[in-house]
Amino acid sequence: MEKSKVYFTNLLATPNMNLLQKLEKLVKKAGIEEIDFKGKFTAIKIHFGEPGNLAFLRPNYSKVIADVIKNMGGKVFLTDCNTLYVGRRKDALEHLDAAYENGYNPFTTGCQIIIGDGLKGTDEAYVPVPGGECVKEAKIGRAVMDADIIISLTHFKGHELTGFGGALKNIGMGCGSRAGKMEMHSDGKPRVTSETCVGCGACVKMCAHSAIRLENKKAKIDHSKCVGCGRCIGACHFNAISPAWDESNDVLNKKIAEYTLAVLHDRPHFHISLVIDVSPYCDCHAENDVPIIPDIGMFASFDPVALDVACADMANQAPMMPNSYLAEKFKKQKNNSDHFATIHPETNWMVCIDHAEKLGIGRKAYELIEI
Repeated sequence: MEKSKVYFTNLLATPNMNLLQKLEKLVKKAGIEEIDFKGKFTAIKIHFGEPGNLAFLRPNYSKVIADVIKNMGGKVFLTDCNTLYVGRRKDALEHLDAAYENGYNPFTTGCQIIIGDGLKGTDEAYVPVPGGECVKEAKIGRAVMDADIIISLTHFKGHELTGFGGALKNIGMGCGSRAGKMEMHSDGKPRVTSETCVGCGACVKMCAHSAIRLENKKAKIDHSKCVGCGRCIGACHFNAISPAWDESNDVLNKKIAEYTLAVLHDRPHFHISLVIDVSPYCDCHAENDVPIIPDIGMFASFDPVALDVACADMANQAPMMPNSYLAEKFKKQKNNSDHFATIHPETNWMVCIDHAEKLGIGRKAYELIEI
């Protein structure tokens, strides 16, 4: 079977070729101009970053991609869907405010911003999942499904429930409506280790579903209310909350793959990932941490599966950053082959990759072409 092509460029720049110019060259070499954009609505799926987090992608990168598409006649917009948890992106108005605060607006990006699942996260389309094992009908933001072409522009980073957040997670989880996100998260129910909990209440404050309360100065999670979004895991500064030691994270990863298939099926799509500022947690956090590895570079491919594997491979070949969360976890876990298993040992990111390949989204085998 032929390997998928993944194109890569490092972050070295010169007076004659800055990083934005390198990004444009990368996507053109990777074949983005093979897509017929003329007159087509084109969604660039991106994460605008939770205010307070400084690891999200700068809007300059999205303008490069938007300009390339507009120059080919495309009708392009940036999009993301609303969140489950308490934060600044839980409805369209706050979401747009957050995007603007982080520098995303029509003047900096060269295109409009549309929140994919509407004002309250309920504007959704029900999309069949061919061959879905966990999901038969995905709930996707309607604006995403109204687009003719999907482009993903991803900040590659760690994630507490999926190991890392790459192209598949950006598309699958990110394009789910609020109900879709609840469906994907529903099998993951975090647990509290009472011996470690100090009763600070940070998790209570972060829970959007009133599922956590303090009882005798210890956090308690009501699983009948919990939707399994995992926000409390990142909110806890004492590592007192963790996912259940069962198959829930594997189910979540499979559902992300199936939601990705729902979004991409029967439509042209293209994918870009930037492995920079690789923090241990998602950009949904209102804070970011010391990068766990040095910046690697920029990647592009028609195959989101191969793209994720290539990014993970190069990230795992990179040295860990001193004084990072990875360096601290390595003292205890010492997983020499997988940085993401070291920082989140309860996750197995290969489950999503394997399932996505099984579903026919793409292939794990890739040829890396450096430009």
